[in-house]
Amino acid sequence: MSGPELALVASVFLACCVEAVEALTIVLAVGTTRSWPSSLYGCGAATLALAVLIAALGPALTHLPVNTLRLVVGGLLLSFGLQWLRKAVLRAAGLQALHDEEAAFASSRAAARAAEQRAVAGVDAYAFAVSFKGVLLEGLEVAVIVLTFGANQHRVPLAAAAAGAAIAVVALAGLAARAPLARVPENTMKFAVGVMLTSFGTFWGTQGAGASWPGDDAALLAIIPGVALASLAMVLWLRRAPLAATTANEPA
Repeated sequence: MSGPELALVASVFLACCVEAVEALTIVLAVGTTRSWPSSLYGCGAATLALAVLIAALGPALTHLPVNTLRLVVGGLLLSFGLQWLRKAVLRAAGLQALHDEEAAFASSRAAARAAEQRAVAGVDAYAFAVSFKGVLLEGLEVAVIVLTFGANQHRVPLAAAAAGAAIAVVALAGLAARAPLARVPENTMKFAVGVMLTSFGTFWGTQGAGASWPGDDAALLAIIPGVALASLAMVLWLRRAPLAATTANEPA
């Protein structure tokens, strides 16, 4: 497996793990509070919808002209990557609260208890709808990442396999723990994914615009560490900025 393929697998796997952990929290909360079968039906329906989306759009994307594909893929990856990286940097700097899976689990359970009981064909409508929506919304971002990474390298099946492996790992861990995976280093994973998506988005977007990188794919060996170091420097600067402001406001 080549370097770009390894990066594809790692990026898709980590991104899918993060989103799968958040989706698992919703499914667990609704399943334990309302109805496990209905919750799992909703989860399965959403997963099937995402699989159909990937299967339908994957081949279509690979038929785009190379430069157009790279420009579209680069733009999408930059959009997602910078969004993930921004949140991870703010959380690492202490300017935004870390995502709390246990709090999200408690909130989802409280909402599930308060919702009215309504069954359709023997299925709890609330449990099905909430699980379906949660898995679909969390999975859409991953589906885009799978499609963009896979289509650009004409390896959609490989990207889909990495996503499937991540889902399986998180699902098995959730079944074993029977609780939200609160100990997963989610912010660290989001930071890593944000760096990878931003780096590849910059690389492919620039190529799609008609420019070239010295060393071609080898340029990623400089781009990825560069983005990571710049992001870490931003974390350190943001940590010191509030302290500097507080010191400046102190009376002499």
